[in-house]
Amino acid sequence: MATKPLSAPNAGYGESSIRVLKGLEPVKQRPGMYTRTDNPLHIIQEVIDNAADEALAGFGKRIAVTLHTDGSISVEDEGRGIPFGMHPEEGVSVVEIVFTRLHAGGKFDKGSGGAYSFSGGLHGVGVSVTNALSTRLQVTVWRDKQVAQLAFGGGDVIEPVTVRPAASGDRKNGTAVRAWPDPKYFESAELPKGELVHMLRSKAVLMPGVTITLTHEKTGETQTWLYKGGLRDYLTQTLNADPVIPLFEGEQYASGSETENFAEGEGAAWCVAFTEEGAPMRESYVNLIPTVAGGTHESGLKDGLFQAVKGFIEMHALSPKGVKLMPDDVFSRASFVLSAKVLDPQFQGQTKERLNSRDALRLVSTYVKPALELWLNQHVDHGKKLADLVIKQAQARQRAGQKVEKKKGSGVAVLPGKLTDCESRDISLNEVFLVEGDSAGGSAKMGRDKETQAILPLRGKVLNAWEVERDLLFKNNEIHDISVAIGVDPHGPNDTPDLSGLRYGKVCILSDADVDGSHIQVLLLTLFFRHFPKLIETGHIYVARPPLYRVDAPARGKKPAAKIYALDDGELHAILDKLRKEGCREGAWSIGRFKGLGEMNAEQLWDTTLNPETRRLLPVAYGEPGFESTEGSFNKLMGKGEAASRRELMELHGDAVEIDI
Repeated sequence: MATKPLSAPNAGYGESSIRVLKGLEPVKQRPGMYTRTDNPLHIIQEVIDNAADEALAGFGKRIAVTLHTDGSISVEDEGRGIPFGMHPEEGVSVVEIVFTRLHAGGKFDKGSGGAYSFSGGLHGVGVSVTNALSTRLQVTVWRDKQVAQLAFGGGDVIEPVTVRPAASGDRKNGTAVRAWPDPKYFESAELPKGELVHMLRSKAVLMPGVTITLTHEKTGETQTWLYKGGLRDYLTQTLNADPVIPLFEGEQYASGSETENFAEGEGAAWCVAFTEEGAPMRESYVNLIPTVAGGTHESGLKDGLFQAVKGFIEMHALSPKGVKLMPDDVFSRASFVLSAKVLDPQFQGQTKERLNSRDALRLVSTYVKPALELWLNQHVDHGKKLADLVIKQAQARQRAGQKVEKKKGSGVAVLPGKLTDCESRDISLNEVFLVEGDSAGGSAKMGRDKETQAILPLRGKVLNAWEVERDLLFKNNEIHDISVAIGVDPHGPNDTPDLSGLRYGKVCILSDADVDGSHIQVLLLTLFFRHFPKLIETGHIYVARPPLYRVDAPARGKKPAAKIYALDDGELHAILDKLRKEGCREGAWSIGRFKGLGEMNAEQLWDTTLNPETRRLLPVAYGEPGFESTEGSFNKLMGKGEAASRRELMELHGDAVEIDI
């Protein structure tokens, strides 16, 4: 938990102190917000992704990357070429706008007839970031029997657009971009060759029939990738163990019918191998963008595989008595390559390392589950081998959980009557939600995963425990119930409490998304910080973030009608802006505001707040410089004798304080 430092008022702070960053200045001031700053690979990947998007759209069969001796990198494609005529509204060449303006590009138009129906580009900041963080960037475009050239220095135009007729030896269409990354923005100016090779090879895998080359100008060596066998060949070559059963592969995309509830062309291709040993090899992509941190499309694959295997085991009565299957029993031995196509993907951060789109889970699961069910029932012998592997994993997991239980001893306190416990005893999977109010607790009980999620409803606001002596804590029933349910006694920051009785790996605070809900969060965080600090230190305390709004959006273009959730006003405005850009008529949507968790039905609460694959759960940790600083801030905010300090705080900084949980 970190609080923003409260400095003394600055006499020099006035109207002229407010600075508006224009053009590419935000990128230069805060490059870490837009790209990875450990090395320049990501800004080059932005250019490669644009070339791949052209190939994905069906234009061009070749992408060439060259590492030059002067440290620059060039990327050439055979796509349509970036338009270089004057923009009708801006009065500037379009190719100049693409490289110098944030949030400008051809990938916002997702409707029917849009230039890019499926692409990795979302925000229109990709190559403009490359330009901003390069000492020089040159662009050549072949289009409409003409050749256009221009150059930038530090993001600014230094050689304006020149256009000449195409010569007989020129190509018909395409774009070539050559960039010199600026070393001052990166920890290392060296491009990691291994990562670059891996990325280019995977692009070739995901685009069968497209040739990708990497030329090292210094040595004259050229590497070429052209895959015709797609995902199967790639997975076979990279596996480090023999699969238990033949590879399971499939591919399916929506036709756009109303019954599917997916946009036309959305879907996935996958290839999965199950192995008994060796580290699993896992790679996933969304519209050819590598998602190294996974996301909801991987969760959809996990869910589809689990449901199909579980159904097969139950149909053939293969599970021994007392064995309960969990998704990780299936997924832990799965290696896969997954390539999803999502019309309007939502990524975590500009580096796009994790997919956040909630619908992607249902999209992939909907196609994977029936395909694997059919395959297993057509190949029963293989299905039984897979079932045997999965059951062994479940038994090993349960044995590990039983060993932990034995260490706890027999002296177990009587659990609170209002606690709705989970069935599992594996604390690495178990989580308890401290829920505000009985009505919300009722929805949470109905919507939860009974296997791993417990619910403890709290009545009203918890006692401010900041100045309560530890031996008097249990006079308060709510605090007593929380302590007993969690299985850990109150303790101080320098104590070494017995955490072997801990019953849940995650203790999640779940309150309304309003001011009262925030107050309850603060009171519970005060309790944990003051009397259960080791739970924070060891990473067991979390804050769940339910949405405040629901937007019912009508069908627009290729996208079907959908329910979209927003955490706060900022997200709501962003969603409405996006709907307008997608061609949605003003007011065609309807907006609902949740007055509290109790207004959500069980399904809504599961989808938005409880489902581990789609929820937003914030871990609680100490901020810089650490415990002592946080303790001082808590004392000022929660101490009974600190009213004067709080008043001073609010008068001076009431509109500026930020709490980072």
